[in-house]
Amino acid sequence: MSQLPIFISRLHLANLVVNSDLLELSCGAIKDLQTEASSDQQDSCSLSLRCKLDKKSKYTIIAFTTSTLSRKELLQQGGDLVSSTTLKELEFPIFDFLCSETNRSFSIHRGAITLFKAHFKELSQLKTQIQDSKTGELLSTPLIVTGHSIGGSVASLFTLWLLDNIKQPLQKNQPPPKLPLCVTFGSPFIVNQGLQQAILECSNWNSCFLHVVGDKDLLQKTSISDNDATQSVSEDYKAFGTFILCSEKGCACVDDLEVVSRLLESTRRQASCESQEIDYYAEIVNDLKSKVIIRGNSQLDLSFVQPLIKAGIILQLEAIGVEMTTQQQQEKEDNNNLISMLEEREKVLMAERAKNDSKKNLNQIKIKMAQLEWYKKFCKNKEIGYYDCYKNQLCRSDMDVTRLKKFLTNYWRNLVESAQRKPQKEGAFIPAAWLYAGRNYRRMVEPLDIAEYYRENGNRDYQTHGRSKHYILLEQWQEDDDEKKLTSSPNNKKKEDVAGILTEDSCFWAKVEDALISCELLKAETSCPVEKQSAKENLDMFEQYAMEQINNYAVSPEIFLKQSSFVKWWKSFQEIIETSHDSPLSDFMKNERYLQYEKRSASFR
Repeated sequence: MSQLPIFISRLHLANLVVNSDLLELSCGAIKDLQTEASSDQQDSCSLSLRCKLDKKSKYTIIAFTTSTLSRKELLQQGGDLVSSTTLKELEFPIFDFLCSETNRSFSIHRGAITLFKAHFKELSQLKTQIQDSKTGELLSTPLIVTGHSIGGSVASLFTLWLLDNIKQPLQKNQPPPKLPLCVTFGSPFIVNQGLQQAILECSNWNSCFLHVVGDKDLLQKTSISDNDATQSVSEDYKAFGTFILCSEKGCACVDDLEVVSRLLESTRRQASCESQEIDYYAEIVNDLKSKVIIRGNSQLDLSFVQPLIKAGIILQLEAIGVEMTTQQQQEKEDNNNLISMLEEREKVLMAERAKNDSKKNLNQIKIKMAQLEWYKKFCKNKEIGYYDCYKNQLCRSDMDVTRLKKFLTNYWRNLVESAQRKPQKEGAFIPAAWLYAGRNYRRMVEPLDIAEYYRENGNRDYQTHGRSKHYILLEQWQEDDDEKKLTSSPNNKKKEDVAGILTEDSCFWAKVEDALISCELLKAETSCPVEKQSAKENLDMFEQYAMEQINNYAVSPEIFLKQSSFVKWWKSFQEIIETSHDSPLSDFMKNERYLQYEKRSASFR
């Protein structure tokens, strides 16, 4: 027995899968189903599909299989991709939920979707037996969905269909939903880059798929035709999920999908490949079980085998069937190129993981926000709001604030872009804790962007020409979430908290700046009548808007500080309006009722 390590990558996951009998159960269910179907006349049909639901005491398993004839015909005649647009035209938009704002279309393997569509009625009946139609909750768990070859492709599509209906918890303290696990054996790639990206954006979806591939199975390496041994993995076809790549020497568990494709290409070049039946995988599963049992005999201490060490990569390649001792010059060059690519890929992934780890740390974001809060209080003590202080660059710490703003903006912009790429039914879904953090970020940081925008002379109308899309989406998602909760305006609560609030409308200061520009236009002798009329209308709207914000306790008391742009606007506005001008805001400001705006909150504490 070989002394090579069985698993180099994803060691814990691979050991868990094998030791839990998951592969053995899945493979056995497919074999049993094929035995039952061997004498069935429907297997002579080119679109035959057999499935079986088996409920055990500790788990439920659904197996899919097709006849050899059906498999060959579907793969030979239907190996191309079908677009989501075509599926709509065929009145079968069942997977449209995978579209997103940034990814409006996708494509699926023709053979797989043809088989799925032909048996949609039976699949729908099967779905009702295992999933609550209202909540989407699985009625039987743990649920394993499995299949071989094109039957595995149907298993993957069926699992995606189940995942779409499983609702995510809206509250942080709710337990996560139970998800199915799809296990396939020798199944072809069935999606294009658009569909791959949609699945990857839902990390909990991608983790629901486990694909087992043997080094002597041609099917997964072509994903085009059952007999085309000259075709490597098509660029049009993409993988998703986690892969267990197997050979007589061992196994590697890989979830880097770019690496998966390259590894399959390398084993295709060096092994005699043909389409394999489920019995081939049954032998692999049994062999893996025995190898895991004796793995402790290995002379290597895996704790010291790092992903970037060339020796570790070579061992991984040998474990999946790549011949590393070849004497052929071309094969040597191909192997060296593959090793170099894997080393570089590991470096990139490590850098990405380090970057993502820092991004996902909500506590770090809170620390950055706390530093901005300190800056806000520091400015207030100098009787100037943080907006005007930053706009006029009056503080030594303004450069530090710029760095904080850049860090926070990059983080939230990336998070919003990631949420946009998710399938439509989850696209705008951000947990409540993150929505709350995003709201505070928008209210604290967007005024700083507005300050930079109006710092440049001549800039106007920030909301049309200067506002970043991620602010718009964060605001929209927050409003949608508020509508779901059907919350009324909590004026009394706002009175209690008004001294410390952030102005609710993160574009408030942009409207103040535009109001100041309107005042200048009305005063300027060079302004034409049309400009003056437009400016007057804008000022009337802003005056009404400002009073509404004050009445709703939606603005910070900082807007009334002596050096604030709002007070500057009011003084300029007074020079324009007639002495007889009467309005709620005029009464509020002339009678200095704003002095009580913050003090009033003290009586509620």
